[in-house]
Amino acid sequence: MVEVFKTNVSSEGHAKSLIGLLQRAFPHHKINFDLEDCDRILRMEGHSISPESIITLLQENNCDGEVLE
Repeated sequence: MVEVFKTNVSSEGHAKSLIGLLQRAFPHHKINFDLEDCDRILRMEGHSISPESIITLLQENNCDGEVLE
């Protein structure tokens, strides 16, 4: 399963910090950002993905996120 999120992450440092947090919360998922995309994409790949949990974690870390349709 792959889920793609639109975010407001603007720096590589913030993206790396969020990847670390997401990997601790979702250790068996493949996670990456594409900050060059206009939507500053967060892409997660894994067996079961809870978009609500991911968005909550992003919001708790001063980041907006929404599922990209």
